[in-house]
Amino acid sequence: MRPPQVQIDFGTPPGTPLRTSSEFEEIPYPATHPSYSKTSQNYKHEESLPLHHMNEDTSTRRRVARGPGSSGGFMSGDEHESEMHYDDDGKDVYSKTRPARSRVSSGRIHRPPPPPPTSISEFIYQNLEHLPPVIYTLLSCWTRFHKIGHANIVVWDEAHFGKFGSHYLKREFYFDVHPPLGKMLVGLAGLLSGYNGHFEFKSGVEYDENVPYVAMRVMMATFGVALVPLGWYTAIELGMSSWSCHLVALMVLCDVAWLCISRFILLDSMLLFFTFTTVFLLTKFHNQQYQPFSFDWWMWLAFTGISIGCVTSVKWIGLFVTAVVGLYTIEDLWEKFGDLRMTNRDQIRHWAARVLCLIILPILVYMLSFKLHFMILNHSGPGDSTMSSLFQAHLVGNDFGKNPREIAFGSKITLKGMGWGGGLLHSHVQTYPVGSGQQQITCYHYKDDNNHWTVLPTWEAPEYNPNGELQFLQDGDVIRLQHVPTTRNLHSHTVAAPVTKLNNEVSGYGNSTVGDFHDYWVVEVVDDIKQGTKEHVTRIHSLTTRLRFKHQALGCYLYAANAVLPQWGFKQLEVSCTKENNPEDMHTYWNVESHWNDRLPSGDAKFYKSPFLRDFWHLNVAMMTSNNALIPDPDMQDILASTPTDWPWLRLGLRMCGWGDNQTKYYLLGTPVIWWGGGASLIVSAIALAVYLLRHQRKYVDMTPQQWDHFLYVGKIAGYGWFLHYTPFFIMGRVTYLHHYLPTLYFSVLMLAHLLDHFIFSARWKESTKRVAFGICAFLIVGNFWWFRGMAWGIDGPINDHWGLLWRKVSRCLVYFRGLG
Repeated sequence: MRPPQVQIDFGTPPGTPLRTSSEFEEIPYPATHPSYSKTSQNYKHEESLPLHHMNEDTSTRRRVARGPGSSGGFMSGDEHESEMHYDDDGKDVYSKTRPARSRVSSGRIHRPPPPPPTSISEFIYQNLEHLPPVIYTLLSCWTRFHKIGHANIVVWDEAHFGKFGSHYLKREFYFDVHPPLGKMLVGLAGLLSGYNGHFEFKSGVEYDENVPYVAMRVMMATFGVALVPLGWYTAIELGMSSWSCHLVALMVLCDVAWLCISRFILLDSMLLFFTFTTVFLLTKFHNQQYQPFSFDWWMWLAFTGISIGCVTSVKWIGLFVTAVVGLYTIEDLWEKFGDLRMTNRDQIRHWAARVLCLIILPILVYMLSFKLHFMILNHSGPGDSTMSSLFQAHLVGNDFGKNPREIAFGSKITLKGMGWGGGLLHSHVQTYPVGSGQQQITCYHYKDDNNHWTVLPTWEAPEYNPNGELQFLQDGDVIRLQHVPTTRNLHSHTVAAPVTKLNNEVSGYGNSTVGDFHDYWVVEVVDDIKQGTKEHVTRIHSLTTRLRFKHQALGCYLYAANAVLPQWGFKQLEVSCTKENNPEDMHTYWNVESHWNDRLPSGDAKFYKSPFLRDFWHLNVAMMTSNNALIPDPDMQDILASTPTDWPWLRLGLRMCGWGDNQTKYYLLGTPVIWWGGGASLIVSAIALAVYLLRHQRKYVDMTPQQWDHFLYVGKIAGYGWFLHYTPFFIMGRVTYLHHYLPTLYFSVLMLAHLLDHFIFSARWKESTKRVAFGICAFLIVGNFWWFRGMAWGIDGPINDHWGLLWRKVSRCLVYFRGLG
C-alpha cells in the first residue's frame, strides 16, 4: 500500500534577498496548500487566467471583470472560466496548470446521476422529481379535453384549417398563406380519425355525423396538453426554484386563452407547442456548454435546429423564436471569439456546428415539409393557379399537358404572370372608378372564364378566318388580345395606372368590331425552357415559352407586380404598362398556360417537368405576397381585429363564433392575473436591471458573480423572447388579432416566474414566507381560471344570464369579463 504523501514547507532560505512581484512568476497555490485554503474563494473570482509566464502589467490587463457591470453575456462563466485544476502526479507544485471543465454559471445546477436502482422503491424515490409534472399533465388533459365536443358546429378558423385538412385527404392542391406542416398534421388527425375529407367546413355549420370532429379536436388539443410539462421542464433547465417551476406550470395550465385556442382544429396549438419545445431545447443545449462536442451537446443542438424548422413550418411567426435562438448563438460565439485560450480549430468547429445545426438543418426541415406537401397534393385543386404552369401540368386532373403545344392565331389562351406570386391575366365587367373609367384589367389567382383571351391579328390585317391556313405565333408578331366573355380588347394609353402611378393604365376597350392602334401588342420571346435561348425558339409553345408583350404605340411592357388594387378592384393584383424596358424584370414575363384550338393536335404531359426548388421558391413568394395583402380594409370595420397595444392588458378579445341565445359561445381572452402580471413583470425587470447597474457603479455588491450571470441569462431569454415576438407586429401592415400574442405570452410568464424566484423564492426569506407567497400566487392563478373558465369551455344560454362581476369594459365589442356560475 502506498504511504500517504507528506507536504513540507521549508520556507525561505536564510540570507535570500526579498524580490519584487515583477521579478518572479506568480502562481496560485494548490487547493491543498494551507495558505490557499483561506483565500481560494476570493482568488478564483478575481483571477480567471493563470499568471504563470506573465509579468505584473500583463496579468493586470488580463483580469476579467465579474459581477454586475461585466459583459454579462449568455455564456458568462463558460467552460473555460473556471478554477484551475492541479495534478502534479508526483511532480513539483510549479508544474503548469491546466483548466478543468466545469458547469456554466447560469441555468440548471447539475447533479451527478444516481446509481442504478436496486429496487422498485429506490427507483420511485429517484424519480419523485417527475411526479409534479405528471400530475400537471393529467390536469392539463382534463382541462383541454373537458367538454371538447360540446359545440357541434364549425368554430372560427376551423372553417379554414379543417378544409385544408380535407384537401390533404382528397390530395387536392390548395393555396394558403401559412407553411404546410401544421395543416398536414390536421390532415393526419383526420386520417387517423377515419374522416374521408368530404365535409366542406363552412363557418357556423353543424358537423355531419360522419365527421369525427371530436377525435380531431382531441388530437389537436394534445399539443396543448404538452405545453404544461414543457413549461415545467423549461423552468427546471433555466435553474428556477421548485416554487417557480410550480408557478410556470400553473400559469400554462390555467391560462384561459391558451386553453381555448388548443381545443379546436387550429394551427395555434402546434405553433405554441413548437415554440415551447424550441425554448426548452435551447436551455438543454445551454446546460451542455461545459462539454462541447460531446454526444449530448450535439444532440440538443441538433434537436434545437429541428424544432426551429418545425415551428417555422407551421407559421412564419415561428421566425420570432428563431431570432431568440439566433441572438443567443451570436452572443455565445462572440464570447468564445474573445476566449484566447480556445484554439482556432475549436473556434471553427463551434461556428461550423451552429451553421450546420441552426441554419442548414432547419432549412432542410422546412423544405422537407414542402416536399411532402407537393407529393401528397398531386391532384388538381382550387389553388392550382398560384403555382407555375409547368407545376400544374403534372397534377392529376389538369389538362395543361394535353393542350396543343404550338400557339396560333385564333387560339383561346390564358396568360400567366411569371413574376413571383403572379396570377392570370383577368378582366371583368367592372370599370375603373379613377383614370379612364374603362373596363378593369387585373391579375387573378383562381381559374375563371374571365381569364380567357383570344389571339387575333391587328385591325388592318385580314380578319381571322377559322377555316383558313393556320398561322403560328412567332417572335415579333403584332397581335390583339380580345377578352372572350366581354369582347373587350387589351388596351393601354397614357392615363396613369391606379396604384403604380408611374406606369400606364391597362384597360379593356372596344369590342369585336370597335378598336384602335392602342390595342396592338408586339410579342417578344425571352426564351424557352425546352428549346433554349431566343435564337433557338422557332415557334411559341404553351407552358414553356417565356414572353413579353410590348405596346406598339407607347413602347411600354405589360407588367404585373404585387401591387394590390383597393376594394373596388376586389383586392386583385394591378396590371399596368411599365415604361422601363428591363429585360431581366420577371414581372414583365408571361407564358401561355391554358390553350384551346380544335385545329391543333394535343400535347404530351411527359414533355413538361418542373424542378422542386423552383416550385418551392415560387410558392413561398406567393405566400408572402398574399400575407402582405392581409391589410386592414378602410372601407369596413373588422370587430374581431385588434392592435398590439390591446394585447398585454386585455383591452380586446376575440369572439370565436356566433352570439345567439341557443348557441354555445366561445370568447378568446386570457386569464387576467397571468396577462397583467406578465406585462408588469417586464416593466419591473427593466427597473431592477437599471437599479442593479446603478448600485454596482456605486460599488455595492448585491449578488455573487454566479447569481448575476443567472439573473441575466434567464432575464435575456424571457426579455429578448418577449421583445422579438411582440415588437414586429407594430411594423407589420397586416391585420392583427389577439391570438398573435399567444406565443409572446409565454416569455412574459417566464419573466414573471423569474422575478418571483429572484426576489422571493431564491432570496433569504423564511420558508414560511415563501410558502405564503406561493399560496397567494397559486390561489390568484387558479381562482382567475375558475372564474373565467366558461370562455374556453363554452357559455350556454342567453349571454345576459351570465352577467357577473364587471372587472373592466373591453373596448369596441362591449364584451365583459363575466363571472360564470
